Amino acid sequence: MSIRIALDNPPEFYTNLDFISGRVILALNRPETIGNVIVKLEGESRTALTVPQPGEREDFYRPRPPGGSIGDIITENHKILYRVFQVFPDDGVALPFQPGQHEFKFNFKVPLNNICHDPKAMSALLGIGGIGGSGFRTMDGSKQLMLQHVKATLPPSLTGFPQEAEIRYYIKVTIQRPGFFKENWRYQVGFKFLPVEPPRPAKTTQEAFARRPFTFQPRPPGHQSIRKSIFGGRSSSPANAGEDPSQQPPSIEVSARVPFPSILTCNEPLPLRLIARKLAATTTSDQQVYVTALEIKLIGYTQVRVQTLQHTERTQWVILSAPTVNPPLPLFKSHTDPVDTEFEIPSALWKDRRLPNTIAPSFHTCNLARRYEIEISIALSWGLSSSSSSFGGKQLPPQTIALPLKLSKVDVYSGVNPPQELINALHSNPSTNARPPNLPSRPSQQHQPQQQQHQQQPQPQQRPPQPHDPLYPPQLGPQGNPYDDAPPSYDEAMADRLAGPAARPAYSGVTAENAPSTMPAEKS
Repeated sequence: MSIRIALDNPPEFYTNLDFISGRVILALNRPETIGNVIVKLEGESRTALTVPQPGEREDFYRPRPPGGSIGDIITENHKILYRVFQVFPDDGVALPFQPGQHEFKFNFKVPLNNICHDPKAMSALLGIGGIGGSGFRTMDGSKQLMLQHVKATLPPSLTGFPQEAEIRYYIKVTIQRPGFFKENWRYQVGFKFLPVEPPRPAKTTQEAFARRPFTFQPRPPGHQSIRKSIFGGRSSSPANAGEDPSQQPPSIEVSARVPFPSILTCNEPLPLRLIARKLAATTTSDQQVYVTALEIKLIGYTQVRVQTLQHTERTQWVILSAPTVNPPLPLFKSHTDPVDTEFEIPSALWKDRRLPNTIAPSFHTCNLARRYEIEISIALSWGLSSSSSSFGGKQLPPQTIALPLKLSKVDVYSGVNPPQELINALHSNPSTNARPPNLPSRPSQQHQPQQQQHQQQPQPQQRPPQPHDPLYPPQLGPQGNPYDDAPPSYDEAMADRLAGPAARPAYSGVTAENAPSTMPAEKS
């Protein structure tokens, strides 16, 4: 006996609204009676953290999970995707199968949002399903009702944190054999998933920036008082720092700018600008400042949550590492440039450097979240190191400084555009997803005096919810969901009639979709 799953034209990765079709191929070497053939489309977001020692609480959220003692491993598993398809039988009657190869076709459509946030869908999964009185085992959704959930777009496949966190997607098949002593046959195959990106905001001229001013240190007076004559001897007239304008330290400001909102795209170059601004006047070419080194890194913060425990993992990707810029780049064209003159550092250093295709887009799901920052280190030098002068005199050593710049709150989009029909439908029906809040209860006024009723001021109404993109509903804040469970959103209804996007970027991720899981076993 052998089981395998053959997918029809599998892409490098699947995304929202994709159809996943294929066949379950069963090869028998002897007659067997088959009861049910169940195919499941599943996605799991699993996390695990160890209850820390009292002295290690700096890295964890302070409240201790209920029932957890120091050193215990606490796990949390969210079924972010769960769909069941019974491919055999149609009438619920078990049938005998002869030796040979048998195929069962299946077809799924990947939804937009996770399912575990829906209490009605979870409560309907009681551990048994089926038709015609012939039941089969399903997930027990009551366990998901005890966890904290958010409604969000399905997150990307994610690994790289052994024994701590992973997000995986599977296609599982269960072949049930009637009989008390007959074991069911199971098989699964994993696949990579990359979600569609939210509709991008309209382009504007606004920019997010990080800037840092800096003034070099004045040169020592001892170096300034030693001067050379044309015959190689020393001049007897001392020089004062205030009398030599070339010894005045230059003052500049360096800023890093990206378009606002700050959005990067997987496998695309950085839309970054580095600009230097002159803060003090200069009179000689000796006051020129040069760029001698540059490093650009993308920092990812993965927030792991298990019940009341929280931990943040930091990962970095080097986009550009230029320890030596050769030749050094002068910041200003001429020393006569006026104050507040801006000079844009040429982007040739990083314009062809794309984000690595192992970077997952930003996401926020029930127990995992990923956010990004850009860190830049630019080395500046007042003067350049060179050989001694032709007269054998000593040359002042250059002053160098590494200025750090950080751009926080950067979003990384997947580059998978949602279908244009869905975006157009959402823009044409902006209010279909809006649900006004319930009015607060007010005390009865039947027993109040008539005069007192006229003097009462009208009660202010609750602030209406802020408008948001219907394709990507807002995440729940620390106050929880202020409204009741909404009916199926307009985007979910429209998504049933649309197919997934055809164009998609190159993406490999770090997920070995069929490798064994590294997560600890869950406690029952």
